[in-house]
Amino acid sequence: MVLGVLLGLVLTCLLLLSLWRPSPQRRKLPPGPTPLPIIGNILQMDLKDTRKSLRNFSKIYGPVFTLYLGRKPAVVLHGYEAVKEALIDHGEKFAGRGSFPVVNKITKGLGVVFSSGRRWKEMRRFSLMTLRNFGMGKKSIEDRVQEEAHCLVEELRKTNGSPCDPTFILGCAPCNVICSIVFQNRFDYKDQEFLTFMDILNEDVEILSSPWMQICNNFPAIIDYLPGRHRKLFKNLNFSKHYFLAKIIDHQESLDINNPRDFIDCFLIKMEQEKDDPKTEFTCENLIFSASDLFAAGTETTSTTLRYSLLLLLKYPEVTAKVQEEIARVIGRNRSPCMQDRRHMPYTDAVLHEIQRYIDLLPTNLPHAVTCDIKFRKYFIPKGTTVITSLTSVLHDDKEFPNPERFDPGHFLDENGKFKKSDYFFPFSAGKRSCVGESLARLELFLFLTSILQNFNLKSPVDPKDLDTTAVASGFLSVPPKFQICFIPI
Repeated sequence: MVLGVLLGLVLTCLLLLSLWRPSPQRRKLPPGPTPLPIIGNILQMDLKDTRKSLRNFSKIYGPVFTLYLGRKPAVVLHGYEAVKEALIDHGEKFAGRGSFPVVNKITKGLGVVFSSGRRWKEMRRFSLMTLRNFGMGKKSIEDRVQEEAHCLVEELRKTNGSPCDPTFILGCAPCNVICSIVFQNRFDYKDQEFLTFMDILNEDVEILSSPWMQICNNFPAIIDYLPGRHRKLFKNLNFSKHYFLAKIIDHQESLDINNPRDFIDCFLIKMEQEKDDPKTEFTCENLIFSASDLFAAGTETTSTTLRYSLLLLLKYPEVTAKVQEEIARVIGRNRSPCMQDRRHMPYTDAVLHEIQRYIDLLPTNLPHAVTCDIKFRKYFIPKGTTVITSLTSVLHDDKEFPNPERFDPGHFLDENGKFKKSDYFFPFSAGKRSCVGESLARLELFLFLTSILQNFNLKSPVDPKDLDTTAVASGFLSVPPKFQICFIPI
């Protein structure tokens, strides 16, 4: 009996070792901590603070190192030089999308965000072209954002200066802007359909940013067999899929090919043009996930940044006062802010940049992958290897930004108080897979925040010194803690 157990253990160990034995190619990967069979380096990481773990590993192994997330290796790039070299200097070779099993289970690699190769190139090119056709980067989209900023201000007035959680209201504004582009529709802030969708988006971000989701992504074989919040995520993603399918069917019934109204119409027209091409990427499934990607990315990242912005402005009232002084001097009280104002408002511009730098919205970016075998520096990285780019290490570089853990608009001001650009400003990532909606997000952040500060003083129900600005989750997005705020009309 004992002999049989020992024999079983030996055979199990041999099996694990055979499964784990690295290929000759993988032996050429960058150095890294010694992984355990099957589970890799997962026990050596703090899943509640991956930023800290990556920083500690980089001190030992340098700016390019390998982690095993489960059985698969991922090459980590830490620091501005390594990240820039990969994403910008070798952008095409690092433009693949790394593994994200939990989301891929629903999307099947479709859409803009989680696709790769020819499909990604076509979806990104089409999305950029369509967004520009509907005003992104032009005066027309600025007018649309200004109108939504006015609606946001009016909605905030209804709080009557009472303490409120701003999460939902701040999500509505950017959501309505992207809604008007994707399916030519904006919602009233009390619309039940709108409420449901905003709740789902907020819940998805919280789930995706949790330590449990990192475990599910690193060990995808378990997700079909274990209970957990990933099942709620699947339910939410399926709800979104059917929601967009219903929108597409409505558009098909009222489509005028000579007068496209929005992104969905443009995609449907492209589908019709390529219907006889068996290799076309313009399919109904791709439309569902492309529209969903634009909707989610255009809503949640901006709304989270806005929410974090107000928390920081509450925490640092002296900063808020300087921004309001600049608003009063440059814009005044009798007209709406416009993007031309930004060039005359160096302090406000610096504050907006510092907010994005400080909050570090996407700490490890979305996973990339190399599109071919590549020798990067002195290491060999096989085609398809996942690459993690630490945006934290760029945005919190202590040589470029002294005291990077401190919120300080001076990081973006020169000795004369003029705005100072930084090559290290990577909140939207960089290179081939940088954020499609970067210009729209920058527009929204400026117009929404200046409109709020033009019309309201911000007051915290608790002492600003007691406000905690530490993210409560940072696995996917950096999620700010819950807080209450009073919007006092000026």
